[in-house]
Amino acid sequence: MSRFNIVEAIRVRAQPEAVALVQKDRTLSFAQLLEECDRLVAEIRPHLAAYATRADRVRLGMHFPSCLDYVPLALATLASGACFVPVPDELADEEKRELLSRTALDLVLVLESASEWLPAGAEVLATLAVGGLAVKLARVPSTSQAGFPRDAFEALNPAFIRFSSGTTGKSKGVLLSHESLLERITAANEGLQIGPGDRVLWVLPMAHHFAVSIVLYLYHGATTIIEATHLGEDLLRAGAQLSATVMYGSPVHYRQLVEAPELAPWTTLRLAVATAAALDAATAQKFHARFGLPLVQGLGIIELGLPVLNRDGALSAPEAIGLPLPAYQCLLRDEQGVEPASGEAREICLRGPGMFDAYLDPWLPRAQVVDEQGWFATGDLGRRDESGRVFICGRKKTLINVGGMKVFPEEVEALLNTHPKVQRALVEARLHPLYGEVPVCRFIASAEGAPTAMELRNHLRAHLAAYKIPLMFSAVPELPLTASGKLKRA
Repeated sequence: MSRFNIVEAIRVRAQPEAVALVQKDRTLSFAQLLEECDRLVAEIRPHLAAYATRADRVRLGMHFPSCLDYVPLALATLASGACFVPVPDELADEEKRELLSRTALDLVLVLESASEWLPAGAEVLATLAVGGLAVKLARVPSTSQAGFPRDAFEALNPAFIRFSSGTTGKSKGVLLSHESLLERITAANEGLQIGPGDRVLWVLPMAHHFAVSIVLYLYHGATTIIEATHLGEDLLRAGAQLSATVMYGSPVHYRQLVEAPELAPWTTLRLAVATAAALDAATAQKFHARFGLPLVQGLGIIELGLPVLNRDGALSAPEAIGLPLPAYQCLLRDEQGVEPASGEAREICLRGPGMFDAYLDPWLPRAQVVDEQGWFATGDLGRRDESGRVFICGRKKTLINVGGMKVFPEEVEALLNTHPKVQRALVEARLHPLYGEVPVCRFIASAEGAPTAMELRNHLRAHLAAYKIPLMFSAVPELPLTASGKLKRA
């Protein structure tokens, strides 16, 4: 008996002549997209036959730039019956090879011109033509140290593996089944309300967001407009000229958008969602002043999708992540497993549909990660306002304890990043013989030159208690980042 496949669910719902994808002067209808997907499946599937007698599903990696042609190639990996493993382009070659090993990857699709990172012994089985580019389908030599049970892996009907950001330690391989993927995009769309009349301006890296966001748009019949650059002027031009109705991006994109020069008015926009990093109030206010719409922050989390969205409070409390969507519940839990009424920061716990099925490495099924009531502990610390909206204060693992006083490094970083001579700051704990821990700061200076420690202390003193101000400040040429651009903390 055939098992449920998300690509077939998209096919059943698709309106053949409706536009699925746009990138500059290229357009693909749903019919053309699915035809291209089927053509690629016909070339990929024969090479999966060598694994037919094995107990577990083939894991097929894909290393390809974010563009229109990414979509049919990614759909083809899913439709072929393989488990899709995106390999982000920004990873170092050693990190890419580690990902191959930790997922026990069998095959990989990679541009012929960008395949030098493949491990020694990789065997090219075929070359596929994808949008005028030559893509190798290569067999990866088995060097895996992964210890996941192959029968349990297969039993989940695995669709997708993506590694978490690893901001505070080693990242985990998050596994989603085809069924969980459908639950997730259905639940998220209760808040987004995306449908066939929408045209979504897409600016995020597909290796990190494809399996939830792009799949959601395709399943619900929307058009995805792919903009290759992140410049505000280009985003504004694409949105206005192509009549985008929805934008889904990071605060970085919106900061550039609000400062872009005046071009053609963008009058079709109905919803703008900020995710992937904390939204600052200044950007939200500028966005509302320019476009007449609230900038809505959401909590995007690889383990659950989009469970929390700030649709109703975006104007009055733009820095909140908001309220849980109808299908989800949120608990700010203390050590006793209950939410206190004090309003102090507690760990954000969530439950609802579309939750991840397992961590791959080390192997942990969902049932061993959530508690007895089905709550998933996110590791984020949050508080509620009087309307019940949730604000993220920081990460549980990054909390700095200064003589019993709590410091959220994210709060300090957000203020430091507003200094005109600071591009980006990282605040961490350093052991101290008297206080236990104290905050220290590394920062990248702006083109104006590095500020003095006194300038930074004075900048913070007006907004923060003295114990929250870093003891030391160091200008550095770069900061450690995860593959998705988040600060990587010790």
